[in-house]
Amino acid sequence: MFQLRKYQTMSKFDSIRFYHDEEVPGILQNIAHHPMVKSLIEYTFPEYSNEQVAQLVNSIQSIRDFQSKIIYHTLQRVLENSSEGLTSSGFDKLDDNTSYLFISNHRDILLDTSFLNVLLMEHGKIMTGSAVGDNLVQKQLFMDLAKLNRNFIVKRGLSPRELLDSSKLLSEYMCYLLKEENRSVWIAQREGRTKDGNDATHQGVLKMIGMACDEASMMDYFKKLRIVPVSISYEYDPTDKLKMPQLMAKLSDELYIKDKNEDFLNLMSGVVGQKKRIHLHIGNVLDTELDEIKNETSNVNKQIQLLAKVIDAQIVGNYKLWPTNYIAYDLLNNTDRFRTEYSDKEKQLFLRRLELKVDKNNETVVETFLEMYANPVVNKLNLQNV
Repeated sequence: MFQLRKYQTMSKFDSIRFYHDEEVPGILQNIAHHPMVKSLIEYTFPEYSNEQVAQLVNSIQSIRDFQSKIIYHTLQRVLENSSEGLTSSGFDKLDDNTSYLFISNHRDILLDTSFLNVLLMEHGKIMTGSAVGDNLVQKQLFMDLAKLNRNFIVKRGLSPRELLDSSKLLSEYMCYLLKEENRSVWIAQREGRTKDGNDATHQGVLKMIGMACDEASMMDYFKKLRIVPVSISYEYDPTDKLKMPQLMAKLSDELYIKDKNEDFLNLMSGVVGQKKRIHLHIGNVLDTELDEIKNETSNVNKQIQLLAKVIDAQIVGNYKLWPTNYIAYDLLNNTDRFRTEYSDKEKQLFLRRLELKVDKNNETVVETFLEMYANPVVNKLNLQNV
C-alpha cells in the first residue's frame, strides 16, 4: 500500500520532477551516443577507450551514480581549466542525514548549484534536487541531462492562472522532497541571475515556497523546511560581458528581448570562462529568526518582507569579497579606500579585463561594468551600517 501511495503521489509531479533511479539506465543509454554527451565524456575522461566509456555508462544505475561517476569529475575538470580553485565554509553546521532548503544568490546558470553539490558530496551531506527554468531545457537532450542530474522544472511564460497552478505544484513538490524523501532542495533567491551584483531575495519566490503551507503560521511552516541561506562568489564573473546588454537596456528603460540562443551561450560561457577563485558559504539554519518574525506580526505579507531581509542579511554578510570587488569600488568612486585589499598586479589584470570586455570610451558602459563588481562591497558596507 505504501508503494502504491508513493507512486500516486509522484505521478502528480510527473510534469516537473527529475528522473527516478529506475529510469536512469534507459535514459542514459538513449542519449549516450549523442555527440554532445560523447563530447562531455571525452572532456571528462580524455584517456578512456570506447570500451571503458561503454563500461562506465553501463555501470550507472541511479542519479547518484550519474553524479558521482560523471558529473562530479566533469566539474573537477571545469575547476582545473577555468578557475584557481573552489573553497568553502560553513558545511560543518549541516547534519549528514538532514535535508535542507538552500536559498542561494544566483550568478551562474549552471555552476551555482553544481558547485554546491560538489561540496555536499565531498562533505558527505545530502545532495540537492535543484530548480531549473524550462527556458534552459527546451531541447529533449538538455531536459534529459537536467533530470539525470536531479533538476526539477520551473515553468516560465505562463498566464496568471497557469502560473498560480504551476507555483502551487512546485511548492508541493519541494515540500514533498524535503519532508517525505529527506532530499535537500536548492532554489535561487530570485528568478534569473543577478546581473548587477545586487543580490536580493524576491518575495515572490518565498510566497511560492509557502503555498504548500500546512501550518497555522507561515513561519512555523518555513521552520519545518530548514531554510539555509547560501552565498557564492566568483572573483571573475565569466559572463560579465554577456550581462551588459540587459543592464544597458534597463538603464535606458528599454524592453530587453533575449536572443534565442542567449541562454545557451551564457550557460557555456559560464562553464568555460575564467572565474579565478570561487567561494561558497553555508549560512545558519533559520530558526529563532522565524520565531521573532512570527511574534512581530501576523500579517503574512509583512512576514515575507521580513524573511527576505533576514535571508539577504546572511547572503550579503557571508559573501566573499575578492580583490576585483575592491578594485571596482575604488575605480568607481575614485578613491584608495580599499587599496590594501589588492596588489598592483591584480589591479592591472582587472583593468585589462575591463578594456577587453567593454568600450572604454563609453563612460556609462564602463560605470555599469564596474558597478557589477563593486555593488557587493556597497551592499556589505550598507549592511554593516544598519
